[in-house]
Amino acid sequence: MTPYDGPSAQDRPPLIDGFGRTVTYLRVSVTDRCDLRCVYCMAEHMSFLPKAEVLTLEELDRIASAFVGLGVRKLRITGGEPLVRKGVMGLFGALSRHLATGALDELTLTTNGTRLAEFAAPLAELGVRRVNVSLDTLKPELFRTLTRGGDLAKVLTGIGAAQAAGLKVKLNAVALKDDNAAELPELIRWAHARGCEVTLIETMPLGEIEADRTDQYLSLGALRRELESFWTLTDIPLSTGGPARYVEVAETGGRLGFITPLSHNFCEACNRVRLTCTGTLHTCLGQEDAADLRAVLRAGGSDQDLIEAIRLAVDGKPKGHDFRIERAARPAVARHMSTTGG
Repeated sequence: MTPYDGPSAQDRPPLIDGFGRTVTYLRVSVTDRCDLRCVYCMAEHMSFLPKAEVLTLEELDRIASAFVGLGVRKLRITGGEPLVRKGVMGLFGALSRHLATGALDELTLTTNGTRLAEFAAPLAELGVRRVNVSLDTLKPELFRTLTRGGDLAKVLTGIGAAQAAGLKVKLNAVALKDDNAAELPELIRWAHARGCEVTLIETMPLGEIEADRTDQYLSLGALRRELESFWTLTDIPLSTGGPARYVEVAETGGRLGFITPLSHNFCEACNRVRLTCTGTLHTCLGQEDAADLRAVLRAGGSDQDLIEAIRLAVDGKPKGHDFRIERAARPAVARHMSTTGG
């Protein structure tokens, strides 16, 4: 694909929302499709978008590059599963030019790991330095159940390939009270022994799915207290541009993050927005706000038109989300996490 050279960040005011927060982090979904069907992420029988509604790789590059020109320093490619998107390495190649110029600090991705064995080395060659891999269990049968048919061995092979290619790997695990809560300490030990960080995530009320999230909700505050009964956790002032709060675990020598949208709101320092694969910009994960950037592009809009649409959306970024985990409460938003983009 031919790279789109967006506007330079020089002499352009930064993206600052109505509450004084500077947006420096864009998560870009390249597809709503995935080769797994995780129970907390998707309905079992999903209806996927027709190709005409999905942005082309060139359109994704144009929007992402416009954000880089407006001061965004971190791009994360997400999905669905980003590595199932045909030609996605061309997008990584195009966006890597911003790393070369110094306009971008980091280009990375979140993946389920099933295709990392194939793509890890090419990603490293294009300047990707770390990846987030979703992994909720080390038990093959439970993994198959949670993903509705996934093969744990493929993911573990992918993690090994990523590390062999020189990529740093962070594992993301959704804490599920009835499924993986008892094994989370062992998952953390396993990851830290292999040099991987771990971030634990509370289940979020996104999308209409078959299960009742109330039954699976596990407060990470309670889990931290349990971990502190046998480990020494020390808070560290680390920021990776996301919502996690980090500790060092003395006994394992590794780093552990907590993302707590329900038990501890992290909105006051939110610096990120999300672009869906259809070109919809969401400035808050837990609100129904939306700006249609695809319409701007396909109506023949200029670079300035695109910039103005982005600024208008960011200016209206909500103060915070409305996540609740009450029994019988409807999801905060109807769209699935796989549609929003991680």
